[in-house]
Amino acid sequence: MKRNLSTRIAAAIAAAAIATAGSFAAAEPQHGIAMYGDPQLPPDFVALPYVNPDAPKGGRIVTGEVGSFDSLNSYILKGSVPWQLSYLTAESLMGRSWDEPFSLYGLLAESVETPDDRSWVEFTLREEARFSDGAPVTVEDVLWSYETLGTVGHPRYHGAWDKVESAEQVGPRTVRFTFNTVDRELPLILGMRPILQKAQWDGIDFAESGLDNIPITTGPYVIDDYEAGRFVSLKRNPEYWGADLPFRRGTYNLDEVRMEFYADGTAQFEAFKAGELTSNREFNAAKWDEQYDFPAIDSGDVVKSVIPHQRPSGITGFVMNTRRDVFADWRVRDAMIHAFNFEFINQTQTGGVQPRITSYFSNSVLGMRDGPAEGLVREFLEPFADELLPGALDGYALPVSDGSVRNRANIAKAIDLMAEAGWTVQDGVMKNAEGKPFTFEILLSQGSAENSAIMDIYVEALQRLGVTATISTIDSAQYKERTTGYDFDMTYYRRGLSLSPGNEQMLYWGSAGVTEPGTRNWMGMNSPAAEAMIDKILNAGSRDEFLAATRALDRVLTTGRYVIPIYQWNISRIAHAKELKFPEVIPIYGDWIGWQPDVWWYEED
Repeated sequence: MKRNLSTRIAAAIAAAAIATAGSFAAAEPQHGIAMYGDPQLPPDFVALPYVNPDAPKGGRIVTGEVGSFDSLNSYILKGSVPWQLSYLTAESLMGRSWDEPFSLYGLLAESVETPDDRSWVEFTLREEARFSDGAPVTVEDVLWSYETLGTVGHPRYHGAWDKVESAEQVGPRTVRFTFNTVDRELPLILGMRPILQKAQWDGIDFAESGLDNIPITTGPYVIDDYEAGRFVSLKRNPEYWGADLPFRRGTYNLDEVRMEFYADGTAQFEAFKAGELTSNREFNAAKWDEQYDFPAIDSGDVVKSVIPHQRPSGITGFVMNTRRDVFADWRVRDAMIHAFNFEFINQTQTGGVQPRITSYFSNSVLGMRDGPAEGLVREFLEPFADELLPGALDGYALPVSDGSVRNRANIAKAIDLMAEAGWTVQDGVMKNAEGKPFTFEILLSQGSAENSAIMDIYVEALQRLGVTATISTIDSAQYKERTTGYDFDMTYYRRGLSLSPGNEQMLYWGSAGVTEPGTRNWMGMNSPAAEAMIDKILNAGSRDEFLAATRALDRVLTTGRYVIPIYQWNISRIAHAKELKFPEVIPIYGDWIGWQPDVWWYEED
């Protein structure tokens, strides 16, 4: 298929990010809203640009997940939930177009209204909006959902709710949120909250619910069947209220979306080869090239598709918990990064073909530039010069090994860094002045065979430093509990980042996460500089300010040396049954949330 992607990405970013802040000259109802400028699609658009509006309905997709689940409530901290549920079963007032950096269009709401300073926002519900049981969606449901999620729901909802001064009904189908702080992203964030049915939760403890109370939602799919820890089957709701909306045309075409769960990646792959699964994402380039040669591939019953994108790399690797004394010193974390022989590991695991993540926003226009900070980036960072770590202002790059197993130069540098931090090799063991050995635990979830292989190599390399690291592998429920409470020294860490970073960055890197459980700040970073850059992102008055603030944040994060980065995936590799189709036009986010299975369809040749 022809993929005319680069030109479309450049045009989308230019259209959505170049304009100065302020989407409306005056407050009046609009069909959509963008973080910068106006949304690309006009009020009378007929479908999203990356869908097949004439896609047939029917068929099924079966995907595999490694791990387990013990809850079907995606909106609370308690329990482990299949991550896809909140995207396929629930809806928000506005829906996101993944062909623009950050634009929303009316979904449950028919319109959005906000003044130029975005100090408040109003949403007017569609009269036809319904929950899956046929009950109408009311303003009362909206107000209850926002307050409940913002107070006892998952912590990811709390930050935005804290910035709401008041929430009130101002019309038969209209709700207004007034803000207590300057934050231009808030109208968009509030537009993306899931709406739940108030009546369902009368007399029920929302925060403690799990498999016993499955949330009633408004989305195109409902949970049809499940077995805890084994599978979840979603069916397309034939009475779905929004099937005829332009925003929904050509989407959610499959009758069934089924998720099967496996103990490890090997079992999942074997299930795919056996035809039990109909789609499988592959993250290992060497495996893609060498092991996708089974009979269904040879016969053409399974096809291999490569999907490009230009979204940020995000961060994937092994995070060090600075709440623990062992990793509180940045020089120790730097030593751990030097001891990680990425070039050798990459050759061993992927044949050396997978590029490394170089910063949190690498592979995008938002990533930090090589060399010293310049212009607005330096201007934004200089007030924090005393707290910034080496490289933030002067330039930083990850260490590169010679590719040999011994990694001698970087091991020598690691020993020097440890000595600066008060740790020296004594009788072959890394110890501090009191003679305490340097040891730590690497926590992994069961089924992560590739991560285990990487850590085996790493543990052996650490022995050359006199460092003892112990790998502990636990089941997914225990892993969720321990990572939620930050009960680990080092563990696998992955955070996807978008072309429109905003309020979620505070949940990822904000100081509240040092003590508050359940945030994405697994490293425990407490950086006034990072929080100041996030504030500048949220209130940027121009594209230049937005780019500079994000690139400055990228420098703070990367030079914090919190994560040992591994591979980046600047393309997606998906093997799937030949009957599963997707449109020729790929959104700028590529294979991302809202693409598979959302715009796919089933069609026999």
